[in-house]
Amino acid sequence: MTDTTRERTGTNPDATGPRAEQNWRLVPPRRPHRPDPRTALAVRVGRTAAALSQRFRLGSGGMIGGRLALRVQPDALRRLALDRRVVMVTGTNGKTTTTQMVAEALRSRAPAVSNATGANMPDGHVAALLSALDAPYAALEVDELHLAQVTARFEPSVIVLLNLSRDQLDRVGEIRTVAESLRRALVRAPGARVIANRDDPNIVFAAIDHPQVTWVSGGARWKDDASNCPRCGAYLGETDVEWTCACGLSRPVADWTVTGTGVIGPDGTHHELDLGLPGHVNRVNATFALASGLALGCDGSAALARISGMAQASGRYSTVRLAGRTVRLLLAKNPASWLEMLDLVSGHQRPLVLVVNSREADGYDVSWLWDVDFESLRDRTVVVSGDRALDLAVRLRYAGVRCAVVPTVLEAVGSAAGEGIPDVIANYTAFRDLFARKERA
Repeated sequence: MTDTTRERTGTNPDATGPRAEQNWRLVPPRRPHRPDPRTALAVRVGRTAAALSQRFRLGSGGMIGGRLALRVQPDALRRLALDRRVVMVTGTNGKTTTTQMVAEALRSRAPAVSNATGANMPDGHVAALLSALDAPYAALEVDELHLAQVTARFEPSVIVLLNLSRDQLDRVGEIRTVAESLRRALVRAPGARVIANRDDPNIVFAAIDHPQVTWVSGGARWKDDASNCPRCGAYLGETDVEWTCACGLSRPVADWTVTGTGVIGPDGTHHELDLGLPGHVNRVNATFALASGLALGCDGSAALARISGMAQASGRYSTVRLAGRTVRLLLAKNPASWLEMLDLVSGHQRPLVLVVNSREADGYDVSWLWDVDFESLRDRTVVVSGDRALDLAVRLRYAGVRCAVVPTVLEAVGSAAGEGIPDVIANYTAFRDLFARKERA
């Protein structure tokens, strides 16, 4: 679908704030498109299936509703996206949090739907879109390998490219394959505004040839998957400095730059980011969300207020009761995200529980444990649990970290000694199961 309501204007010399350098804008969405009979039937079927799934506690309905709607109307994704401004968010880490931040930014202007449950393939997108047909905006998380499938159906207004790192190699494959898939997806969406991470050479490769790119610089702590040029394979060396490859690929100039307390916008103004979510990684996520909101006409201050009010994202960073104890839940699913979460807990000595599973949704291969810098925990005693607790304990032993292996996660939470609220860092299925148990704890 071509975004027929996109208009271009010249730079406004009287503007101030984060939109001062913006030389394009989007007019407000048109009135909602009335579905054709087959799509209307698909909506009814999808909503009914989702409601039944929730009623009988079979799930959130975030997938089954969309899946059945697609059975009735295979073109449901494109048809339900008509006349909406859709932001697609993809990347290895940070998709769910950033998508919810984008949704909050958009809601500062008008209603917006989102696949908040993390169902990030087309059935999840359809389920989100059919939940509110009159919502003019949508913020949708999309699996990296499915972005090309989405842009083959319709052209989003904004595409956010966060990062690429090794994750579930038994399902996703090598990063170069994913980067090439993203590049092909962008070729199919020449009218979209792309907001991309200039500090990740793999993302630069995917986005550099697109005609409309806004570059965000937040730094890159995890560099082990970006030391070689994704275009020609040449060694790049340090990628957190300005770099240029002999093949012509180079680090772009940043439009947005994340700082220790906020972000510098395209006009050079520094904006404080007083967020409810912790850590530098969430200042980066918030910057992508703010840039997305501004691209769709949101007021910067109003969008930031909505983003700053978030205290958790689908359970991430939430404080819950488990085993009669208040704990904070943190998600880490691959070396890059473990690096960020270990950095987040490094500033205190509260009890720490680490949980690792290796189920289908996690990826069965846990060899990535040896790429995580667990040596940063040498001055602490941690409790470990999960399906692969012994693999994790062996890795910690070689890292010089004292640990206790406990059979169940709830027992691990209860046995973690020390003062303060324990942090529980868990990979995907372990995190999901813990968050689901919070109300029964």
